[in-house]
Amino acid sequence: QVQLVESGGGLVQPGGSLRLSCAASGSISTFYAMGWYRQAPGNEREWVADITGTGITMYVDSVKGRFTVSRDNAKNTIYLQMNGLKPEDTAEYLCNGRDSRGASWGQGTQVTVSS
Repeated sequence: QVQLVESGGGLVQPGGSLRLSCAASGSISTFYAMGWYRQAPGNEREWVADITGTGITMYVDSVKGRFTVSRDNAKNTIYLQMNGLKPEDTAEYLCNGRDSRGASWGQGTQVTVSS
């Protein structure tokens, strides 16, 4: 099974930017779609963005125009560029990959937006 490892989280001021990475231990072409989810303390896990194997992207309304998901097949990595960050974006961000066997998850990376 392909392992996923997220990185790039941290503390940022409101209005700032971060780029999250999700590196796979194998080829990401095995996934028909990959995406990002987030979970804040006391909240349910929320879907944030998806990118399909053909590069089609989708976003939850709350991040449209601020976040961009992309993939680099050569590096077996997907990214989440987050601009215009708001305190309500504070959460643990998790990477997800889906194939015929189900879903693979990373361990998460914490993003905290605070002044």
